[in-house]
Amino acid sequence: MRAKSPSLSAMLAGIIGGAMLAGCQTYDFEPVDPLAIAQTTIETVIAARGSKPDVMLLVDTSGSMTKPVEPEKIVNGVKVCHGQDEQGRDYVCDEDLPCNTSVCPTRWSELQAAMAPFLAESGKLVRFGLTTYPAPITSTSATPVQLCAAASAGESVRVAIPTTLESDDDLLAHAKNLNTVLQAIPNGGANRPRGGTPTSGSLAFTGSLLTTNPKDRPQIIILLTDGLPNCNADNEYNGGKNPVECACTVVPTTHCAVEDGTYYQRGCLDKNASVAAVQALKAREISTIVIGFGAETSAGAGPQVLNEMARAGGFARTCRADIDCGAGDTCDVATQRCGRAFYQAGNQVELGAALKAISEQLLPGEPCYIPLDPSQMPSDPALIVVYINGERTLGGPDSWSVVDTGVRFTGSTCARLEASRPEAPVSVEVRAIREL
Repeated sequence: MRAKSPSLSAMLAGIIGGAMLAGCQTYDFEPVDPLAIAQTTIETVIAARGSKPDVMLLVDTSGSMTKPVEPEKIVNGVKVCHGQDEQGRDYVCDEDLPCNTSVCPTRWSELQAAMAPFLAESGKLVRFGLTTYPAPITSTSATPVQLCAAASAGESVRVAIPTTLESDDDLLAHAKNLNTVLQAIPNGGANRPRGGTPTSGSLAFTGSLLTTNPKDRPQIIILLTDGLPNCNADNEYNGGKNPVECACTVVPTTHCAVEDGTYYQRGCLDKNASVAAVQALKAREISTIVIGFGAETSAGAGPQVLNEMARAGGFARTCRADIDCGAGDTCDVATQRCGRAFYQAGNQVELGAALKAISEQLLPGEPCYIPLDPSQMPSDPALIVVYINGERTLGGPDSWSVVDTGVRFTGSTCARLEASRPEAPVSVEVRAIREL
């Protein structure tokens, strides 16, 4: 972009959402005293109805998901998340002693409550699938290896991505069915969340369910986890020779130091392999959105691990000011990235807010609106010319009008833009003249 005269300029404005920038031209005018003018030309190619993204929900169903979100919650003077065992000893409800979620919500019950409105709102815009990890465990006497098994073909894929569906109604019905499947996973009993957090292996498997190097349909994994990644039998560290690097994630931590024991490597923090798995997915043009849910992901090693995964996944949280990042976080205005790259939630409300923010990123943009910077606005609304597919289009109630911040398309012209597809885009050119 250039300007031959200091009194002339050309600016470029982008389209938010499903529009793709096609190019920019600068038109220079010879200055005529006492009047100096400049023209801005904005050219865009709009594909309003881009192919709906394939989004696989990769949901952590480890045993810690049955922990209460507020262990010390008191109702009428009673700690509702506590109980007494047969020996009269106090305990906090968890995987083996299920909570009464009507009075003591758990991470799992809060996740279920938050996912329902998210799927209802986004269902028609996305081809959703659901995979859980670790692999489903139904045996009452599961071995440590079974408790650590990564997601795999079969029962781990609770709902496949509907590759033959495209219409809003069909996808919304599919999302409702997915929600039914998710809600059916109980907080207690044989099919409750159990086991460890085999994140790296589960990410690699989930990637095999998505399209490699897609041409026009985004491929996304939404990882929702409440714990640090572990369960990697090939972890580069072990608790015997590399206790510091191992960063044992199981209790007691002495399990990680038993050579040839189940948790010698599986119990170690699996950060490096998990980040590498996300990087490998991104190299195949599969993005990963990371949501941390629970205390383990908000303190200790949690933020560092999930931050690296979120940044590698291509969906790190964006911002323009500190307020966009939430309490306790800051915005790097140079990179427009929040200090915490992943979404963090501790209860249903916070998880709902995180899912809503993600939903807004999955929504299509505004094909019927082209924003103009104040310096690009014409000095008079009559000094704008609009071309659609190379044909000049006059302004009016059925075509377009100038608003305070740009050009708004209406009526049949807007319908034409909204009906565009990647294979049949619409070219729009706006030329605005202003006095300097």
